Amino acid sequence: MSTIELTQENLEKVIQENSMVIVDFWAPWCGPCRAFAPVFEAASDQHPDVVFAKVNTEEEQELASAFQIRSIPTLMLFREQIIIFSQPGSLPAAALGDILAKAKALDMNMVRQELAKQEAGN
Repeated sequence: MSTIELTQENLEKVIQENSMVIVDFWAPWCGPCRAFAPVFEAASDQHPDVVFAKVNTEEEQELASAFQIRSIPTLMLFREQIIIFSQPGSLPAAALGDILAKAKALDMNMVRQELAKQEAGN
């Protein structure tokens, strides 16, 4: 599966309609971003059950600001509309694969319970 371009207009729909979405925040002038692009694209072929999306931070500055992107590339992983991973910097293919495997194995009921505890102040 190839990557899709996320914009202000389609972000919410993509996040809500897919159980797992990994987002690469990048810019055309960013060398590490360009170097990471083939790794991200290859992973999209290996994980057809995950939506791979890219946000061009030059064109989508409001999105980058909303997610407080300070460094690129930054990867952000949503599972069931919850951000479960966010990290600046590119990753080697094996590390990206590990993150995806761990994300798929997460017990989302436990994640929601933990979030509810944090919101309640416990």
